[in-house]
Amino acid sequence: MTRSIKDYLKKDSTAGILLMVVTLLALLMQNSSLTHYYTQFLHTPVEIKFGALHIAKPLLLWVNDGLMAIFFFLVGLEVKREVMEGHLSSLSQLTLPGIAALGGMLAPALIFIALNWGDPFALKGWAIPTATDIAFALGILSLLGSRVPVSLKIFLMVLAI
Repeated sequence: MTRSIKDYLKKDSTAGILLMVVTLLALLMQNSSLTHYYTQFLHTPVEIKFGALHIAKPLLLWVNDGLMAIFFFLVGLEVKREVMEGHLSSLSQLTLPGIAALGGMLAPALIFIALNWGDPFALKGWAIPTATDIAFALGILSLLGSRVPVSLKIFLMVLAI
C-alpha cells in the first residue's frame, strides 16, 4: 500500500466516511430498480467449514449477528479500559454516564410498554426500542475527528452498552 492510503486508513474519520457511503449506497440500491440484486446479495449464503463444524447462514445474518457482536464486544472492551484506567476510573466520573445508560434503556422500554399495554404479543418486543444506533453515532462523531472531545465518545459508548 502506498503511504497516503495507509495514512488515510489510520484516520479516525475513515470508518465514519465508509459507514456513511455504504449506508447511502444500500439505501439507493434498495429503493431503486436494483432492489432485486441488493436483496439477492444480502441473502447470498456464506459458509464456514472446519472439520465437523459447518455453519451456513445468509450474508445478512453474518453482518447483523456476527459483525455487530464483534463491534459491541470491542465497544465493551473500550468501556472496560476507561473504567479501569481512563476517563471513567472514578465513581464521580462514572455516575452520570451510568445513570444516562440506565435511563437510555428504561425510558424507551417504559414508553413502548405504555403504548402497547393492551397487546400481549406486542409487549414481547419491549427490548427493541432500547437498542441504540451506536455504530452510526460513533461514525458521525468520527467524521469530526479531534474536534469531538474523547469524553463525549466515551459517554456515547457507555450509553450504548
